[in-house]
This record gives sequence, structure tokens and C-alpha cells, in this order.
Amino acid sequence: MNRIGTSLAVAVLVSLLAATACGAAEEPGPPRWRVEVIGSSPHDPQAFTQGLEVVDGIRYESTGMWGVSSARATDQDTGVERARADLPAEMFGEGMTRAGDVVWQITWKDGIAFARDPETLAETGRVTYEGEGWGLCAQPDRLVMSDGTDTLTFRDRVTFAKTGSVTLSGHSRLQPNELDCAPDGTVYANNYPSDEILRVDPDTGRVLAVIEAGGLLSPAERAGTDVLNGIAHLPGTDRFLLTGKYWPRLFEVRFVPK
Repeated sequence: MNRIGTSLAVAVLVSLLAATACGAAEEPGPPRWRVEVIGSSPHDPQAFTQGLEVVDGIRYESTGMWGVSSARATDQDTGVERARADLPAEMFGEGMTRAGDVVWQITWKDGIAFARDPETLAETGRVTYEGEGWGLCAQPDRLVMSDGTDTLTFRDRVTFAKTGSVTLSGHSRLQPNELDCAPDGTVYANNYPSDEILRVDPDTGRVLAVIEAGGLLSPAERAGTDVLNGIAHLPGTDRFLLTGKYWPRLFEVRFVPK
């Protein structure tokens, strides 16, 4: 075959390969799930919710904003507040989780994590860390923390020292905010600033499902509120609590595949 013939053959082969590539099916995204509402209860509309968790019948909640950030412990059954601790006025509270006999609460840009007594929420110590603090949850062998990027950081449950990290993948936009470590080893994350919740494999960073959680509040209720933020698994059940920043209600829900 002469040069012209060879060139034509190569051109045809390239065209066929390009056509095949264009016609190939794109990799499917993660499955879409929905929220099934079981019930709801009142929630403090002045609470800029940053962290939410239920352990041993106590609902732990961290709130943000300068001058009013707090850590709160409320009886999950009665709704009676059992303890509260205010942060220094210059600090902005973020995620919070209980890890054994300590409650950890992080701050946004202050680089400080507070260790607190789980009963009184009194400060028992503090450590520093680099970067921003957003969400926090506890697995049996580590803490999982978000910082406003597509990376989750792992930390020691006792010292808060960084032990590793993973980069999320499998979804078009990834900005995990508040986190919940579920009993099955997965992590649920509010995907800021949307009404999506990501179900993540923290070992690989892969997004396993995207939960559509819009429409929980009526348009009238949503006026004056901020984003969906706050996920707490209810131990011993298949249900979760959901709320948001300045939301007037706390929802009990199930996450259901479509």
C-alpha cells in the first residue's frame, strides 16, 4: 500500500474509533434516593445548625455564627435541654460528634477543636488543626472530618491527630458539609449548598447514592432559613433526623432508593 493509501486507512480507522467513543454509553452516576418523612418536631429557629448526632438517647447539636455559637445536649425523647456550652464570641462553631467519653466540637476558621464532657459539655481540653472545620462524625476506629473541599480527613478519636484522608468521586459537585457516620460504615454528608445528601464509602471516597431531600419545609417555612444541614442516625432504627440552619422543624425520615 502506498503512502496515500496508508494515510486514508489510518484516517478511516481514527474516524471509526472516534465514532465508537462518542457512541459509547457514559458511566452511570450514583443511584438517586428519596426521603420518606416519618414525622417532625419543633426545632429552635435561632439555631444555625452545624452538627447533629444522637448517642445514648441524647441529641448533640452544635450551632454556629459569631457571638452565639454553642454546644447543646437535649433528651431525644422529651426534647428537654440537659446541657449547653457557649463558645468564645470570636469563634464560629461547626461540626460535633461523640467519641466514647469525649465530645469533639470543631470551629470554622479558628483551627481549634474542643474536647467536652458528654454529660455537662464543659470543656476538658482543646487542640489545634490546619485548614477549615465543617463537619465531623465518629466511626469506631477514627473520626471523619470535612473542610469545605471534596476531601474527607481521618483523625484519631483521642488525640484528634490527622491519620489519613480520601478524595470523593462519582458525582459532579462535591462539597461535603455536616457528616453522619452510619452503623454500616458509610458516611452521609450534606452536599453544600444543595438539598442533596451524599452516601459515601469513606474507604474509597466513592459516592454510593445521592439522596434528594428538597421540599421538607413548605415555602413559607423555608423563608428566612438557610441550607439543609444536620444528619443524625437514630440508633437501633433505619431512620435519621434531618434539619437545617435556622430551620423551625426537625424531621424523622428514612432514606429510600427510588
